[in-house]
Amino acid sequence: MAKSSAALRQSESAENTFEDLKQRIHSKLVDKLDLSRVGELEGDTLRREIRLVVEHLCDTEDTLLNRNERERLVGEVLDETFGLGPLEVILKDPTVSDIMINGPKSIYVERRGQLEKTNVVFRNNNHLMQIIDRIISRVGRRVDETCPMVDARMVDGSRFNAIIPPLALDGASVSIRRFGANPLKLEDLLNFKAFTPEMVMLLEGAIKARLNIIISGGTGSGKTTLLNTLSSFIPNTDRIITIEDAAELQLQQDHVVRLETRPANIEGKGAITATDLVKNALRMRPERIIIGECRGSETLDMLQAMNTGHEGSLTTIHANTPRDAIARMETMIMMAGFELPLKAMRTQIASAVDLVVQASRLQGGPRKITYITEIVGMEQDTVVMQDIYRFEKDGIDERGRAYGRFVATGVRPTFMDRLEAAGVRLPSSAFRERVMLQD
Repeated sequence: MAKSSAALRQSESAENTFEDLKQRIHSKLVDKLDLSRVGELEGDTLRREIRLVVEHLCDTEDTLLNRNERERLVGEVLDETFGLGPLEVILKDPTVSDIMINGPKSIYVERRGQLEKTNVVFRNNNHLMQIIDRIISRVGRRVDETCPMVDARMVDGSRFNAIIPPLALDGASVSIRRFGANPLKLEDLLNFKAFTPEMVMLLEGAIKARLNIIISGGTGSGKTTLLNTLSSFIPNTDRIITIEDAAELQLQQDHVVRLETRPANIEGKGAITATDLVKNALRMRPERIIIGECRGSETLDMLQAMNTGHEGSLTTIHANTPRDAIARMETMIMMAGFELPLKAMRTQIASAVDLVVQASRLQGGPRKITYITEIVGMEQDTVVMQDIYRFEKDGIDERGRAYGRFVATGVRPTFMDRLEAAGVRLPSSAFRERVMLQD
């Protein structure tokens, strides 16, 4: 036990020595850099030049480093100079889907649906704050005591959220939802059994027939990934306008106008909300409007757009079931400040929305489309809905992951004539009541 404790202290001492050396070399590098010349160089050329300087600075330090330690030192100094410091090693790992930083010494990642604590650390909270500032300054956002929360997007499209002291008590807290340079495609989601080929056929037909679709789900259920995937079915000739808080959608079409909300400035003025952008988008001759997420009064404007000639629009919403999604939309319409009767709100929703697609993250990490539900219309004061496909959970396997089966309910959608008018013909067997896929 004593030997183990001594070895641990020796390891910590060596790591502290390494960190001190890294800081010294980084400080010397900053002093040595010719900023005017740095501005003239680009990309790989600049990195090669700086690497030579760092290696020279390593030679001037009177320390005994083996080849691996020296290579690690050079790499980490370059990451501190050009990249995101300790985060670089995590960001290079393609298996990491989420990064959660709970203060400078506690960093977790999600791999394949499971949370793991890493041995990556920041020197202190100031070091973490420097990296946060480096990320958000690239997209014109800021975070400080007057505005201690920030949403932003990273260079690779990943979603970034930070909350700092005094709101975060144990140092800055950061959440990064990764999308990566190569977002998941339709084939990937089919391979992961997120849905079945029959469900894809129906959704592709619904997009081409310009049905209005709401993607509902909880945090981390894959709503944005699904929205990206469904958008690939939109014809390349359509003019698409996207509205987001932090631009994450990666549409492949040519004719896309991307709009992003803007927070208030330091004086509390100049904020541009999603509601403002939806109203402006209606003047931009859109053929389809895609809102990254409806979470407030913009819901009413979105529904009115769907009802007034902008069919084929898509958005996401936070809710646990399709029925909850309708209730949440009612709540968000009220947030617009209009005293609308309940029946009028529900009539607006029922006439605007054709399909609700429910995405869920099940126990153990698998993400599934658990419902494809059609909104049929109104019956007295109630919105009438019918499930076309659904996922039924059967249990938990030995790895702690939920499993189940996709079933067709036997319901034939009422919008089949719209699909056929758009040239989409689905076989009647696609809706026959049966188990389609056992997961």
